[in-house]
Amino acid sequence: MAAALQAQRLYLTASTSSSSSCATRRNTAAPCRAALRVPTGLQTTAPATTPADLTLKLDWIDARLPSPSSAVEKLRAVAEAAADRAEMHDIIGRQRDNWNHLLLHSTNSLTLAASAMAALAPAVPTVGALKACAGVLLATAAVTMASVNKIQPSQLAEEQRNATRLWRQLERHLRSMLELSTPAAITDADVQDAMDRVLALDAAYPLPLLPGMLEKFPKAVEPARWWPRRRSPARSTRSKSFGRRSGNGWTPELEEEMRGLLRVLRAKDEHQYLSVGKMVLTLNRSLAVAGPALAGAAAVSAAFIGAGEAGSFASVTAVVCGALAAAANTVEHGGQLGMLFELLRNCAGFYRKIQEDIEACLGEADVERRENGEVFETKVALLLGRSASEMKQFRRMASASVRDEDIKDYAGKLF
Repeated sequence: MAAALQAQRLYLTASTSSSSSCATRRNTAAPCRAALRVPTGLQTTAPATTPADLTLKLDWIDARLPSPSSAVEKLRAVAEAAADRAEMHDIIGRQRDNWNHLLLHSTNSLTLAASAMAALAPAVPTVGALKACAGVLLATAAVTMASVNKIQPSQLAEEQRNATRLWRQLERHLRSMLELSTPAAITDADVQDAMDRVLALDAAYPLPLLPGMLEKFPKAVEPARWWPRRRSPARSTRSKSFGRRSGNGWTPELEEEMRGLLRVLRAKDEHQYLSVGKMVLTLNRSLAVAGPALAGAAAVSAAFIGAGEAGSFASVTAVVCGALAAAANTVEHGGQLGMLFELLRNCAGFYRKIQEDIEACLGEADVERRENGEVFETKVALLLGRSASEMKQFRRMASASVRDEDIKDYAGKLF
């Protein structure tokens, strides 16, 4: 009621003011009058507690927005760092791929030009100048080959390409967590897990060239590892929750399927890539030694080029050794054997990670605490390039009666 009376007063005041302005502008006009009728039975006296104005009292509303938790801010910082790392690895990967092409063509040009000079030196009067030029160029080619073989630019480029993909994958994972999860659901454990993944990626694919570069000719071939190590789960032969109404998508048949798949991955897929990786590493190591050695032999032979039969033999030796050095360099870096070795290591690491994921899932005895079984089966099938129905064929591989030698098929079709 107080609000209605206040509104009537405001309307009356506005009408009176309008009438006054009309009279001021037009003196001949009739005065404007306004009247207000109050309906019968309406109380016209305002209570003593009527406010002087119509100010809306909203003091009870807390206008402060909830500030994000420290865990959310930390996770957002990790996501930003992952995006920055991906950009850095992408740029450096392109640079090192250019190194491989430029150094390959430059070294071959030096070697072949020096070989041509060594071939022409005995037949020209200025034999001393030609053999000196040939010797200098061949020595330069030998040093360049040794340096390039040490760093393996094609392998460095492959490392950066794979690192770029993995950093972007980590960034997408963290962004989805920030978008789909409530701030209260993100804990310090999630932040620590993200930090562990960042540190594992930094160690697997370092940015600096020297020092910190990965060993290009390791004594033992191991799968690449870009994920943090998990605690070894306690192996269990039977789960606890299959007797419940809901088994979280897990069944005894699905467990047998995963155990059989685990055995195939270990016996066939990972073993295959490690075996081929050893052969590629052996070939790459041989060519890395042969190229500089041949170029050095050609440079020494060029110093003995001169008149006579011995000078002709030295010229032939310099030419042949220089041509062989260029051929070895072309096969090694033109064929990108370093990149091929890194690719095989990454593929072996890919299958090793799937194995550890399956072991971690099966190691949890309480089925309700695992990831949903059907979802997990779909993820593994997609990683292997198979359909969910094709995964059932690995169930029989879990039997102890099946030997590793009897397993003919591979688990993965994607790599």
